Amino acid sequence: QVQLVESGGGLVQAGGSLRLSCAASGSIVRLNAMGWYRQAPGKRRELVAIITSGSTTNYADAVKGRFTISRDNAKNTVYLQMNSLKPEDTAVYYCNAAGVLTDHRSFESWGQGTLVTVSS
Repeated sequence: QVQLVESGGGLVQAGGSLRLSCAASGSIVRLNAMGWYRQAPGKRRELVAIITSGSTTNYADAVKGRFTISRDNAKNTVYLQMNSLKPEDTAVYYCNAAGVLTDHRSFESWGQGTLVTVSS
């Protein structure tokens, strides 16, 4: 009932920038926290950044000062601006969102993932 569609991944050289977007659609009456996670080959999925409905943010130590998460509540969209990218940022990035549906049920959904590759 909730679909998250990510875009913006790709190949970039170290030191470069990318901007990821994730749009939520479906029978949503309210979006609460939205976040970005990543999973590198052979590693567990880890939190990158999260933003609450009130725009409070939290970042993994590895990306603080380089990545910025933001959201547009009117568009049900969350963004991740990634600057000063490093090869160790290479991973599949997943969008996550939680909220409430029109039938009053809570939900949590994941996007399909978008690959970010940073070359050295």
